[in-house]
Amino acid sequence: MNANVARTGRRGFSLVELIAVIAVMAILAAVAIPKFFNYTGKAKEASVKATLATTRTAIANFYADKAASGTAAYPTLKELRTLGTVLNEGMPANPFNKSETIAKAVFDANNPPTAGKAGWNYDPATGRFWPNTATASVKENTW
Repeated sequence: MNANVARTGRRGFSLVELIAVIAVMAILAAVAIPKFFNYTGKAKEASVKATLATTRTAIANFYADKAASGTAAYPTLKELRTLGTVLNEGMPANPFNKSETIAKAVFDANNPPTAGKAGWNYDPATGRFWPNTATASVKENTW
């Protein structure tokens, strides 16, 4: 048996030791929590960018197919929403507002519309497709 334990007759940690451990854990949490939130924001951004790339490519392919047949046109909103016409899979939810619906909108480069509950906006006249949200620091509607 340890001499100190035998002498004092107590086991466990002192208050100073517990406070030191709590302080170290608080410092680690203060460093880790902001990094965690940064990762979730980056994951949302990556998800939106992947959806934009896939959808914009599908719209461009649709336009190219129509142009090759002599009637160049972007897909209508109904065609964009119909599985197998432009997209082979359903539209994923926009991670910034949790909606997978696509709304018809008119694109304005200076002020892309972000009002409404839809997750995505589409301008069938120009073929522009963008997320229907505007997080101030990310500005995902301008990608």
